[in-house]
Formats: sequence, C-alpha cells, structure tokens
Amino acid sequence: MLSTKYEPGAPNWLDLGVPDVDAAVAFYSEVFGWTFESAGPDAGGYGFFRLDGRIVAAIGPLVEEGASPSWTVYFHTPDADGTAKAVETAGGTVRAAPMDVFTAGRLAAFTDPDGAQFAVWQPGDTKGLDVVMESNALCWTELYTTDSARSKDFYHSVFSWQYQDLPMGEAGAYTIVVPAGVAASPAFGQGGIMQLPQENLDRGSTSEWHPYFGVDDCDATAAAATERGAVALIPPVDAEGVGRLAMFRDPYGATFAIIKGEPPTS
Repeated sequence: MLSTKYEPGAPNWLDLGVPDVDAAVAFYSEVFGWTFESAGPDAGGYGFFRLDGRIVAAIGPLVEEGASPSWTVYFHTPDADGTAKAVETAGGTVRAAPMDVFTAGRLAAFTDPDGAQFAVWQPGDTKGLDVVMESNALCWTELYTTDSARSKDFYHSVFSWQYQDLPMGEAGAYTIVVPAGVAASPAFGQGGIMQLPQENLDRGSTSEWHPYFGVDDCDATAAAATERGAVALIPPVDAEGVGRLAMFRDPYGATFAIIKGEPPTS
C-alpha cells in the first residue's frame, strides 16, 4: 500500500495541470472537500490542495505547448538526473529535464515508450504529499497501457519495480506494482498496470497514468462529481476482493478514479 515513508520508485507527489485553475479548484473542493493554497507569487499559479491542513495534491496551469489537462503521478527518486538517463536508455523521452524547484526538491518529467506521461520528485525540503491512504486522498496509482509487456520492462529498468500478475478472466491479467526491496506480494502493492482491451485500442485509447482517491461513499462521491460536470467513464461498480470504484473525466478532461475499499475481515 502507499505510504508517506517514501521509498525509491514509490508515488510521492501528484499534481493536476488545467487551463483554468480557479474552476478546477472549485470542482475538486466541492467533490473532495479540499482547500487550496497558492505556492506564492513566484510559483506561476501553482498551488496545493489541502485536506485538514495537509497537502493531498497540487494544481497548476498547463505550461507545456500542446499539453492536455491531466493528473501527473510523480515517483520518488534519490537522483533525478540518473533517472532521466535511465529513462532514455530504456526507450522513454525526457519532456522536462531535471530542474530544481527552489529548495523544495528536484523534478523531471518523462513519457514512456507507449506514450504515458509521468514524473519524478527528488526530495529537498518537501519530501512528498503529507497524506495518502485516507478518505479523499491518494490511495492507488494505475497505468492503462497499449503494451503491458513493454511497459513492465520499461518501468522495471527505470525503477527496479517488481510485479505480481492477478488473473482477470477474459480481460487477461492485472499487474500489481511492488517497489524494489520488499517482498513481491500484492500486499505491498503501490499501483497497477492494465493492458487496454482491443476494443479500447480500436476506439483510439492511449496509454495514461491516473490516480485513485479513497472515498467513504463511492456512489455519493460519483454523484457529486457528475453533478458538477464530470463524465463517468466507469460508473460505480463492485470489484470482487477490492471494493466499489468508479472512474471519471473531470470537466476539463483529466482522468481520475475513486474507490471505497472493502472493510477488513476478522
């Protein structure tokens, strides 16, 4: 599971790029109860979503030419420059070369060989998100990919991730991502990799990372999101052994998901 004791290769930051920050802040504040805090006059409109005072995500205006609204998942690295070299060696693309963000840390942004965008965060003063694995906070990361085998090879080369494949019947297998240095068990999973079905590929679906946020009531949160302009890509549905989940495209085009996990059994 996710933790704020960030290990190399684990998700440690999350931000949303949109054309209208104020409108997006209003949407997510109403859906998840987040508040917004600007990072300051020198941050170019970037700021933080907070949950009970703790940073749960961040948001800023689109800055890359041709960029589309999206959530970006960042993974911990002790060496952003070294990770950039590893990405290129493994066949990925460096979209934003490693750069310092004041004294907060060092970041770099990439695209994997199948087109999914992601980033890394090398902590300085800011270690990462203040909270995960709580209601209305990040609880899972997921990659939809056009080529599961190639994606797994790429991310293993870059982050030394381990994998556990869980059968999904006709849908194939769902791959659980396990960080390096721990037992390769789904119990230590930090995210998933899912091969896009052929029907999705035929419709033009592309590779992408998206976050899951934990919620207390999947149906109520789904209703709040759609009432405020989100489009349900996957309406609330029960996933055996996992919980109840739903996926959306927010009013600006960014994909995110929610999940109410099954209660622990005694």
